[in-house]
Amino acid sequence: MLPRQRLVALVVACALFMQTLDSTILGTALPAIGKSFSIDPVRLHLAMTSYLIALAVFMPVSGWIADRFGTRNVFRWAVAIFVLASVGCGAASSVAELIFMRVVQGVGGALMVPVARLALLRAVPKSQLVQAMTWVTVPALIGPVVGPPLGGFLVTYAEWPWIFWINVPVGLLGVGLATLYFEDIRGKEKPPFDLKGFCLSAVAISGLLFGSELVPNTHIAGHTGHFLVAIGLLSGIAYVQHANTASAPILDLSLLRIPTFRVSLFGGSFFRFGIGAIPFLLPLMLQQGFGKSAINSGLITFAAAAGAISMKFAAPRILARAGFRNVLSLNALLAAISIAACAAFSPQTPAALMIAVLFIGGFFRSLQFTALNSIAFADLDDAEMSRATGFTSMAQQLSLSIGVSLAALTLSAASMIRGNEGAGPQDYAIAFLVIAGIVLLSAISFLTLDRGAGASVSGHAATVGGASRPPSDTRA
Repeated sequence: MLPRQRLVALVVACALFMQTLDSTILGTALPAIGKSFSIDPVRLHLAMTSYLIALAVFMPVSGWIADRFGTRNVFRWAVAIFVLASVGCGAASSVAELIFMRVVQGVGGALMVPVARLALLRAVPKSQLVQAMTWVTVPALIGPVVGPPLGGFLVTYAEWPWIFWINVPVGLLGVGLATLYFEDIRGKEKPPFDLKGFCLSAVAISGLLFGSELVPNTHIAGHTGHFLVAIGLLSGIAYVQHANTASAPILDLSLLRIPTFRVSLFGGSFFRFGIGAIPFLLPLMLQQGFGKSAINSGLITFAAAAGAISMKFAAPRILARAGFRNVLSLNALLAAISIAACAAFSPQTPAALMIAVLFIGGFFRSLQFTALNSIAFADLDDAEMSRATGFTSMAQQLSLSIGVSLAALTLSAASMIRGNEGAGPQDYAIAFLVIAGIVLLSAISFLTLDRGAGASVSGHAATVGGASRPPSDTRA
């Protein structure tokens, strides 16, 4: 890549760094936040899912807003919203205030990362896309590496609001770099905003997710959860009918006709169902289940991100050698095994063994993310990329949110069946096995790919002697 393209990739990495730092650092701090608000930390999963739901609701509009107002302008405003909401999260005096500010933070994040990714996609040729994703994700993975130990340090030696306030200097850096190196790219075509589609998709997503959160708690919320789920389903059906007739739908379902995009969406969603649960389950298991301190928990859980970073340097060569189909299907199996191994952890398990298992698991999951993020755009042209960016980002955050909800539901169900008031080590083991099974299901979708799928991006055809389709674009 050219130096300017690398700088654009680093700006994207700043945005991803804030998101990944925010999510991993919050998981470590949940027990401390629960103690501050006198609430079971398992119930604080709403502080994580409310943010992810806001991302899923507003991400579909990111491509349209970027095309209309320019990538540089939208990115800077998105970072400003994210940073200001982070300050508000730290200043929250109740769980309700925290959840509200997390929703606002999600609005900023919904525009921040997809718009930054769109700027990168338009600056880098497809033949260099895997390399570009490596440049993006290596710095971004520093967030999960430093997040758990930093969260444990701040909770132990300062106060939990600092886990949010740490976003301020990173956000200022991202705004400065974007001002210097982002081109203010706007879409050539400016279709009208699909207000009806946005409203229907927003009601469908929020109704289904918030409703599923409330359904198991009928003793608290009555039948509100069932009502929200019903409204969400009806709105989803109405959106599908709308999308088939609208000229420029907010979520373009016609993109699903492209096999590589379709598989990355469906198979990737099942994979992320499982992966989204890990930052929630692991810190709680170590602290609440095993009785470890926040800082010891953080020093153990950072190993997964360290393994992820080590994989990034090998990912382009592995994809070129084996191709997307082989990597995605086999790696889903290996990732599922590494998650299932966490079910064998106990309070007596040596920390060194936990770190080794988490390091290896992070290694495999990182390769899967690089492959999924690359193949999704392998067969799209420039006009489709802005629509696909919002679509894929929405699906990713939606699946991560569902993963957290599934983990919380499994924990609650397991502890209830066992007659315990709080989750114990055996309950966490069951949750990890359930999550591993969900990740394994994603392999079924990846096996439907052609052997040469995404060859123009991975370079696999050239490596094995096949006829690779040359990149269709000439961007330098």
